Amino acid sequence: MQTCSVELIRFADHLADLAGEAIRPHFRQRSMAVERKADASPVTVADRGAEAAMRQAIEQAFPEHGIYGEEYGHARPEAPWQWILDPIDGTKSFVTGLPIFGTLIALTYEGQPLLGVIDQPIMRDRWIGANGHGTTYNGTATRANTGTALADAALLTTYVDGFTDSEAAAFTKLRKSCRLNRMSGDCIAYALISSGFADIVLDGKVQPYDYAALIPVIEGAGGIVTDWEGRRLDTRNPARVLAAANAGLHDAAKAILAGA
Repeated sequence: MQTCSVELIRFADHLADLAGEAIRPHFRQRSMAVERKADASPVTVADRGAEAAMRQAIEQAFPEHGIYGEEYGHARPEAPWQWILDPIDGTKSFVTGLPIFGTLIALTYEGQPLLGVIDQPIMRDRWIGANGHGTTYNGTATRANTGTALADAALLTTYVDGFTDSEAAAFTKLRKSCRLNRMSGDCIAYALISSGFADIVLDGKVQPYDYAALIPVIEGAGGIVTDWEGRRLDTRNPARVLAAANAGLHDAAKAILAGA
């Protein structure tokens, strides 16, 4: 698989800086308006401002690249290089003052993710994963847990109400097989796999801008990210996401989820 250049990694780091500058002034500001999109999910001036800032920078630096963002959609969807942006993954957390949301930045080539950034602009936590370079947390190399068994695992998820009845039943079975579980982690839950604090993260069907950046971060730290059936994720389509710190955990979780 193609490796990612240092130039592109530095540029993605810069995009995260721009997003953070647009987001921080609005955090825990009770006067901030919260609108509802067509799917009833919330959106704010911070979401839109962060994505606009990143898109403008991409247009100036790489005008031939495509862009797919949650708030402003597609530009040049036919381009082989695509930046996939979620300015605030976890807007519900953002508007309730919880600092567990994050900015997601991915770069794909012909549908394959080469570079991912998970940035928490309030805590100033940043994970960057890039093909050929591994994963860093705030500039230092980081690794997922290699030997954790299912009975000792920490399981996280984002939104249990998003599961269908059969998915919820499978999740409950998986949850009861693990040592502990926490809810509503948004993208930070996935980042914590790469830092060894979480072992499995599971979500129902989510959009490419919700998961594309997670793949290089987790894989660069030695973890695994697939759909619930164990298939490689196609960043052009929605998917149910299963992430695990190691192959043994992934296989065990996948077996429990089979048929859901």
